[in-house]
Amino acid sequence: MPAELIPVSPGVVRVSWTDDVEPAEVRGVVESAFKGGSTRVETHVAPDDREGQRVATWAGLLREGVARGVADGGAQDGDRIVYARLNDDTPLEQPEGFRSLLNSFLPRKRAISQLLVRDPDDRVLLCQLTYKRDLDLPGGVVEVGESPQVAVGREVQEELALSLEPGPLLLADWLPPWSGWDDALCLVFDGGVHDPSLLDHVVKQEREIRGVDFHHLDDVRERCADFTFRRLEAALANARRGAASYTESGRT
Repeated sequence: MPAELIPVSPGVVRVSWTDDVEPAEVRGVVESAFKGGSTRVETHVAPDDREGQRVATWAGLLREGVARGVADGGAQDGDRIVYARLNDDTPLEQPEGFRSLLNSFLPRKRAISQLLVRDPDDRVLLCQLTYKRDLDLPGGVVEVGESPQVAVGREVQEELALSLEPGPLLLADWLPPWSGWDDALCLVFDGGVHDPSLLDHVVKQEREIRGVDFHHLDDVRERCADFTFRRLEAALANARRGAASYTESGRT
């Protein structure tokens, strides 16, 4: 038989198949499991098994994530990509169901939003964070389903208690994988020009913010990560000329 079902727990079965199977055959076995009363059908595929991933996907199994260090016995122990389908998932024949399938395996990229806030002397508002030594712009990670422009306003409100309206995008800066992080896209928005007395209204979120102040960039070059300083220079130049640009790790 090209595909077979193995009981895992009440209502849950695992599907496996031979190398020459077609996705339609696996999909038929999955549907038969649901007709037999199963509520979940899953499979584990090795990260380097491209054909197995193709079969799982086009059989209608949604990618859920990676189970690390799975013990399959012998030399086969290692990480496994988990695919599964539930009996109440939207059918693939419906647009929503097909989009859910695509959404489960298409690439996702972490987004970070930051705000460039200046004073009349062209100094930039920078934060000293509790979890790293470098100075950085205020901002943070964009939550799932959240607008990056809304996210930076939320982060500044949460971290500094400042209600600032984010303006236009100044810079889109791609960050390659680094020091354990996956790659990310950093979006810098214009926070406008404010009097230095803005600092009087700051209430620091002590868990994340150690200090905050306006700085001339030349005075803090050694207190910023190199890629952060390049991003600051690019964003500040764009704010001065009323434009936006794209960089990679701060480089054009």
